Amino acid sequence: MRERDADRGTVRALTSGAGGARRRSYAEVVPELLAPRYWAVHLLALVAVAIAGALGFWQYDAWHSRREAEAVDLTRVEPEPLAAVMGPDDPFPGTRIGQPVVLDGTWVPRGTLYVSGREHDGRDGFWVVTPLAITGDDDPALPVVRGWVADPADAPPAPSGTGEFVGWLQPAEGTGASDDDPADDVLPQLRIADVIQHVDQDLYGAYAVVADDVAPGAWPVGPTATNDGTAGLARAGLEQLPEASTFTAVRNLLYAVEWWVFGLFAAFIWWRWTQEARAAARAPEAAVADPVPSDP
Repeated sequence: MRERDADRGTVRALTSGAGGARRRSYAEVVPELLAPRYWAVHLLALVAVAIAGALGFWQYDAWHSRREAEAVDLTRVEPEPLAAVMGPDDPFPGTRIGQPVVLDGTWVPRGTLYVSGREHDGRDGFWVVTPLAITGDDDPALPVVRGWVADPADAPPAPSGTGEFVGWLQPAEGTGASDDDPADDVLPQLRIADVIQHVDQDLYGAYAVVADDVAPGAWPVGPTATNDGTAGLARAGLEQLPEASTFTAVRNLLYAVEWWVFGLFAAFIWWRWTQEARAAARAPEAAVADPVPSDP
C-alpha cells in the first residue's frame, strides 16, 4: 500500500509543479527533428525533390523545344515561284504557311480593300490589300497585303501596272466575323469569299504579305522589287505561322509529369517520416504523464 502511494506521489511530482514533466508542445518537438542526427534524412529528401523537379523541367523544356522545331519558320527559306507552291484552284498547302513566293503579275487597283482590326506598334488600324493578277490581266489574282495604315483615308493610291516582288504566303482567314456592310471596301477578316465579291476575276485560295527580309540571294525584295505597292505604308506583319501537332514530343511531356510526381512522392515520404518521428518523441513523456490507476 505504501509502495503504491509512493508511486502515485512520484507521478504527481513529475506531472505537476514548476519543474514537473509535461506533454511537450509542437514547437518543442520541431527543434528535436532538426538535430544533427536527422540532417542526413532532411538532406536526402531535399536532394530527391530538387533532382526530380530539375529533371521534370528539363523534360518540359525538351517538349517545348521540339514543338518549336516542328513549327518551322519558313520565312527565311529561299523563295519559290508561286506556281511551284500552289495553283489557282488548289487548296492551301498546310505545310507552306509563311513560304516566300516570287509574285509576278498585274495589279488590280479597283479591287483594293481594307481589313480592320490590325495592330502595328500597339496601334489599331487596317491592312491595305490589293489583288495581283498572276501572269495576265484577266488571270486569277492573289490578294496581296501591301502594308498597314491607321485610317483608310490616309492610304496612298493603289498601284497599277505590273509588279514583281516576294511575298509570304498565308492561308485565307476564317475567324467567323461578319461584315456589317458588304457594300463598302472594309472587311473584318481576309476571307477569300468576301474578297471575291469586290473583284471581277477568280482568286487564289490564299493571300500574300509583301516580304521585306528573305534568304540571301538575288530576289526582288525591298529596293530590288518592282512596283511592290508598299510606298507610303507601314510594314504589315504575319498573322499565321506553322503550328506543331498535338502529339509532338508528348513523351517528353509525360516524362516531365512523371518526374514531378516522383518529387511529390519523395516530399510525402519525408512528411510521413516527420510525423512518425514526432509521435515517437512524444510517446515516453505521454506514458509518464498518464496517472497510475488506483486500486478499486
